[in-house]
Parts: sequence; structure tokens; C-alpha cells
Amino acid sequence: MTKVVDGFKFMPPSLGAWIGKDIPTENYQGEIPWTPLKKPIKEVRFSLMTSAGISLKTDPPFDMERERQEPAWGDPTSRELPSTIREEEINVNHLHVNTDYIKQDINIILPLSRFTEFEKEGIIGSLAPTCYSYYGFQLDPTILLTETMPKVASRMKEEEVEAVLLTPA
Repeated sequence: MTKVVDGFKFMPPSLGAWIGKDIPTENYQGEIPWTPLKKPIKEVRFSLMTSAGISLKTDPPFDMERERQEPAWGDPTSRELPSTIREEEINVNHLHVNTDYIKQDINIILPLSRFTEFEKEGIIGSLAPTCYSYYGFQLDPTILLTETMPKVASRMKEEEVEAVLLTPA
């Protein structure tokens, strides 16, 4: 059985059609970069990252107002989230996903409880103290790739992160 995910479900139909016209329908044929782990997972430090637009209530939310004015723009910034975060401490701002579920249980998009369990059970080495969120709607990812993500990568390096689980929203 094939299951199809509608990435435009929460978008106005006209906006979904406009954005969808630029998404290729053929399979990607290029080389996918891959770096194998140099040690067993039970020794690896992980961080988690999501494109769901999660922020701490004490941080500025992702800028959805500008996107409402400029529908092709997406906030290219990121937010740092403590790996001990709880639902009552977060905001979720994203115009392209139903954020209600995330506000009820952050683990549906950022599996903090599972990774904490994995660490306690010795399945992974450890979970880094910081996880990350960014706003996944980026028609022009230039700023995200040239400014935001290098800062995130540098912070991960400081925390000795060796692997990242990305949960796309």
C-alpha cells in the first residue's frame, strides 16, 4: 500500500498550486552525500533538529507576519531549544503545518523523550543539551544555508555533536 503525504494540506489551495509548480515530480538522480559513523551508535552524541518553527516562549517567534505580507518569504532564522524542554515552554509558529499537535506533545516532531530513554538505556551515547528548530518554508534558502546553519553547526561542534536527527515538518 502506498501512502501519499500532502505537504500542502494546511496551505490555501492557490498558494499550494503556486509553490507546487516549482517542485520537480521526477525522482532525484544525483549523488546523495553520506558520511558513515566512525563508532557505534551507543557511543555517539546526538542532537535533534526540526523544521517545525518551535521556539521557547521567552524567544521571539518565527516571523509569520512578514510571510503573510510576502507569501514567498520564509523566516531564515533558527532557535536553540534545551533538550529538557516541555510543551508548556514552547511556541510553535508555522503557516504550513497544524501546530496544535506539537503543542500537545512535542515528541511527535522532536522526539526528546525517546532520545532521553535511548540515552538511559545505553542505545545512544548521549543527547546534547541543545536541540534546534528552524522554519522549514524556504523558497530561497540562501540566508538559511549561508548564515543560519553555519552558526548552528558551530554550536553543535562546541557541544561535540556527532549525529543529528532531522524531523521535517
